[in-house]
Parts: sequence; structure tokens; C-alpha cells
Amino acid sequence: MTTPLLLEARDLTKSFDSVRALGGVSLTIPQGEVTALVGDNGAGKSTLVRCLTGVQSPDTGQILFRGEPVKLRSPEDARKMGIETVYQDLALIDDLAVWQNLFLNRELVYPLGIVNRRKMIARSAEIMRELDVDVPTVRTTVRRMSGGQRQSIAIARAVAWGEAMVIMDEPTAALGVRETAAVEKLVRKLRERGVTVLIISHDMAQVMRICDNVRVLRRGRSVAAHPVSEVDGDKLVGLITGAIPGNLETAEAAS
Repeated sequence: MTTPLLLEARDLTKSFDSVRALGGVSLTIPQGEVTALVGDNGAGKSTLVRCLTGVQSPDTGQILFRGEPVKLRSPEDARKMGIETVYQDLALIDDLAVWQNLFLNRELVYPLGIVNRRKMIARSAEIMRELDVDVPTVRTTVRRMSGGQRQSIAIARAVAWGEAMVIMDEPTAALGVRETAAVEKLVRKLRERGVTVLIISHDMAQVMRICDNVRVLRRGRSVAAHPVSEVDGDKLVGLITGAIPGNLETAEAAS
């Protein structure tokens, strides 16, 4: 049985003056699975994600969500579809409590417009329990959290609002071994909940540990798409560098 696709990109191109960042990228993201997007620096990963989240518009090509063509003119369009992104800077406010960060710009209010602080605190605590995120209390300020806790809070916020899909940009790049393990545990929990996850990563071992599928970009082109069970770290490095031809390149050459 084929897993339905949540998001699909078809022949996306994007140029900045004379620099061609995307040269006809196609990408499929199965629903409810963890997909890795890998490639060397300059491969087009960040530009592709910005196109998939409405930060930038592709010059040409098509994006489909649940099989239907969509136009993403802003990040708000992506959020309305249930797509949230966790960037490397996390976008947390250090001097606010955990619950305030979770509901930042999405505050719950009573009918008269008064902020419903009690409900937001209770819901934040519930989210932390559901995702098994280890924080002292949701009333604690983010400044007092470790790097792993901060990353988990940012992911939890994305999950709270990203009902369909969460995109993570190098989620464990600056974390130690223990904190990396905690974040990876959270990613697995998201998969168990049926949340679709797209991870941009340079860590091939991590891709092998927690991802179901991997998509490889090289010089702004899609070159390979595989289930993780069909590759290993060495093969991924070969696909990224071009030492190993990608299966999508082979398909293009044959057509």
C-alpha cells in the first residue's frame, strides 16, 4: 500500500539575479513519515524550504498539498495549512515563560478580549506532557533552559500549531549527545502521532537513525530519493558529492 503524499513540489525554479538556486527541483513528502532533505552547502535546501513555507515564491513550478495545487504567498498561508517551521535560531524570546512562547501572537482570549492566561498555562503543560518534553514548569523563563530544552520547546510550539507538518532546519546542530537524543526522541513521538516531519540535516548518522525517507539535492537539482532502508551513510555522502549517480538523474537520462 502506497503512503499518500502530503506535500509535493514539481520542477521548482528560483533565481537571484544571475544565481540559479533551484534548477527544476521535484520533491515528494509522504504523509505521517519523517523525511530528510540532504545536500552540500549551496545545494538549494534552504531556498527550497523557503518556497515550501511561503517565505519566497518560486519563479516557475508547482506546489501541491494533499494533491491539490496551492499558492503560498506568505508564511501565514503555510500556517493556515498546518505547516510550521523550526529554524536554527528557534525564534524564542528569552525573557518570556515557556507558555508565553508557545502562544506568542496566538494568545487565547475571553469574549471581551481579556487574555485567558489560565487556559494557556494549562494547555502548555498538557502539550509538554503529551510530547514528554522535560522542562521544570511552563512558567519558567526560556532563558533558564538548556539548549536541548529550548530546541524541544520550539519543536513543541511548532507541533501545537502545525497539525499537518513540521519542518526542522538542523534541529540538533548545536546540541550535545544527551540533548540530541532527547530531540530525536521527540521526532519519533511526532511520527507516532501521525505528524509529517521534514528534517534538513548534515548529520548522516542522524538521518539513518530517525528518518523513513531521504531526498538529495545537488547544485539546485533533485538527484535522489530513497527509503532510508535502501541507503547508508557512505552512499548518502556519495550521492551528495556526485561520486554516486542519483536514481533521479538516471531516470532523467533515460527519458
